[in-house]
Amino acid sequence: MLENAEKRAGRFRRRVRYGQKRLKRLSATASLGGIFLSFLYIGLTGFGGGLAVIAQIRVLAVRRRRWFTEHDFAEAFALAQSLPGTNAGNAVAYIGWRLRGIAGGAVALAAFILPSMLMMVALAIGYRHLRQLPNMDRLFHGLNAAVVALIIVTAWRVGRNTLTKPWQWYVAVFSCLVVALFGATIIEVILAAGLIGIYIDSFAERRWQRWRRIRRLAARRRERMAELEAKNFVGGYLTRAMAEERVRRAAHEEEEKAEEAAKTPSESTRLRSVAILMAAMPVLAKAGLLLTLSMIFLRIGTVTFGGGFVMVPLIEAEVVNTHGWLTHQEFADATALGQLTPGPVLITATFIGYRVAGTLGALFATISVFLPAFVMTIAAGTYLRRFRANRQVQAFLRGVTPAVVGLLVAAAWSIGRAGIHSWIGILIAVASALVLLRFRPNPFWVIMGAGVARLLFGLFLA
Repeated sequence: MLENAEKRAGRFRRRVRYGQKRLKRLSATASLGGIFLSFLYIGLTGFGGGLAVIAQIRVLAVRRRRWFTEHDFAEAFALAQSLPGTNAGNAVAYIGWRLRGIAGGAVALAAFILPSMLMMVALAIGYRHLRQLPNMDRLFHGLNAAVVALIIVTAWRVGRNTLTKPWQWYVAVFSCLVVALFGATIIEVILAAGLIGIYIDSFAERRWQRWRRIRRLAARRRERMAELEAKNFVGGYLTRAMAEERVRRAAHEEEEKAEEAAKTPSESTRLRSVAILMAAMPVLAKAGLLLTLSMIFLRIGTVTFGGGFVMVPLIEAEVVNTHGWLTHQEFADATALGQLTPGPVLITATFIGYRVAGTLGALFATISVFLPAFVMTIAAGTYLRRFRANRQVQAFLRGVTPAVVGLLVAAAWSIGRAGIHSWIGILIAVASALVLLRFRPNPFWVIMGAGVARLLFGLFLA
């Protein structure tokens, strides 16, 4: 008996070792399975966001797997920064696409966001129960304060390197004020800032004068065309309009005759139609809600320049102010919980989607918020050299970059207004910002430490 047990244990250990070796071989190759396992690991351990995750991706793709050279990865990172969405998500999608085409890009991005998506669904399910536990208000108060500090520090680091000219400062301040105080949408700000960048880069004085000459010539040409149209109006347009009206009337008469000739539906047919419609109403309502949710996050994903924090005011305007799906406090909590999970900041969309429409809502919101950046990454990667060399595209991005600084400050204002309720929260936010600036730790630990600190303060102070 003992010998049989030892033999079975030996066979089991050999199978485990074989399975481990097989998984390592699979993850080390550029197959779809290897790509999935590799980026699933990044998704599980990618706490801290931003450059911390980019560094992990670089170690994986360049050093461990040797999929990319340093030059290739530098190009991937530059492209990821130039597109909407998160830098890490764009880089992951581009690497997967370079290795195995569109399927590889989709698998890589799905593996990267899957762990944080599942964690956010679990947090959304337990959110109400968490809120009912004692001292949870204080915990979330600390978390929100640390998130505000993280956004402010991010804005400072971006602005320190980008706000080098007076017009960039004007764009940053204007972007912050119109969003925080006047309720402008992020889409309007991004487009306006991009157009300012194109204008400043492209329209020098000589080009401006040339454009005005072309405009005068075009105006004269339109005037001549208008004169010719006025001369030919009675003989041309009026006659065609009359002919079209006669054709329309004839077609309308034929439709009326066909309707009169058709038999009226029976009472049983009408009752069946009403019954089917009543039965389909819940399904149609759910489909309409999912469609609305998808359209909102598709728009958000399309203009998410500078990372997920930039989209905080826009998401709040849609889900809190316009539709009333969440309260301001719930939205601030969702943003804080998004920082406690690995992966990109935009995963907050999963929490919101679940609170609005359950599991399907979480799935639709997550796919919608990442889909635009994925499509743009594949398209831009196909024409990488043209994209990076295009002067107008780069000018647009130079205008958007200072606007991102202002939008980050507006996002901090939005979360702070809803999530910081006392001087203790302000102190925790200031302390968190100082720690982030001085020591550059992983933001995950700063946020968790802020929540624990607020709980400890609650033991002695109100």
